[in-house]
Amino acid sequence: MTELSKTGAAVGEPVAAGPAKSPTAFLEVRDLKVHFPTDDGLVKSVDGLSFKLEKGQTLSIVGESGSGKSVTSLAIMGLHRLGARGKNVQMSGEIWLDGKELIGAAPDDVRRLRGRDMAMIFQDPLSAMHPYYTVGSQIVEGYRVHNDVTKKVARKRAVELLDRVGIPEPAKRVDSYPHEFSGGMRQRAMIAMSLANNPQLLIADEPTTALDVTVQAQILDLIRDLQKEFESAVVLITHDLGVVAEIADQVLVMYGGRCVERGPVDKIFAEPQHPYTWGLLGSMPRIDREQTERLIPVKGQPPSLINIPSGCAFHPRCPYADLPKGGITRTQRPELHEVGSDHFSACHLSPEDRTRIWTEEIAPKL
Repeated sequence: MTELSKTGAAVGEPVAAGPAKSPTAFLEVRDLKVHFPTDDGLVKSVDGLSFKLEKGQTLSIVGESGSGKSVTSLAIMGLHRLGARGKNVQMSGEIWLDGKELIGAAPDDVRRLRGRDMAMIFQDPLSAMHPYYTVGSQIVEGYRVHNDVTKKVARKRAVELLDRVGIPEPAKRVDSYPHEFSGGMRQRAMIAMSLANNPQLLIADEPTTALDVTVQAQILDLIRDLQKEFESAVVLITHDLGVVAEIADQVLVMYGGRCVERGPVDKIFAEPQHPYTWGLLGSMPRIDREQTERLIPVKGQPPSLINIPSGCAFHPRCPYADLPKGGITRTQRPELHEVGSDHFSACHLSPEDRTRIWTEEIAPKL
């Protein structure tokens, strides 16, 4: 099976200029679909995702495990080529980065952008870094790929980066191996590696997972400071809504491979418009007020991405699925529509029902 772009050409082959409109943002994703053929069926990990991001802004992508967050980030980085057992990943749509379309681009062109114009902080730096090479040598290699400099100059750059991200005694630790670093230090080293070439797009996939809260705060402060310094666009993938509230400008809520709500962070927290978002907020502990009731979990299990429910994918778990008349939640898939200024939701509930449920039932319990 051949991996196809939106134009019908195999991914990696040159694509003739088409009627696609020029992007209006630094990063623009249009109707992105990433499907994985398996023996059990087609896994629709991302199934029609669109969003925009400007330089200097942070977009947080949130949702349960399996909702398509990390698959989206890897698609942007051009790291989807072969799936399980060598089967080609099926990708379509458009990903525009600073005026360059990535899905239809040749692999070598995307490889030149990766590390220079866009970089990624992986969830587990211990597995993302090579265990047989020192941290410094890996930073040096990434820097020299995009810069014609000597090893001595690149090593000096590696020491500067380790110092910039708060590694103590960087001139010594540059010769340490990944396993000789603590979890927080490995994450800092991973950030240093990703920033070696001052990328304009930084994707952070669960950068604070498995770190204690003090180190989490330090890592988030570091990302925020570096973003201001380099005016980078940041895509932050996380389960932690506390992190989202702290660092994000925009929030994209994913469920079943699709966006169910998108908008400014203050709107998402103060006036959420989708029952799944209500569920995420209700399951989040609060430390700024006394908790008098138990947390409200989202009932049920995330959907199978091979057999996604018909209609609204969330309807088997939604306590309000029967409110819209005619059973359309089970037969008709809701599309994103604007519910406020730059605020979008994909829900069949009427505006009146959403307002009533949020103000009378959900918000008082949060």
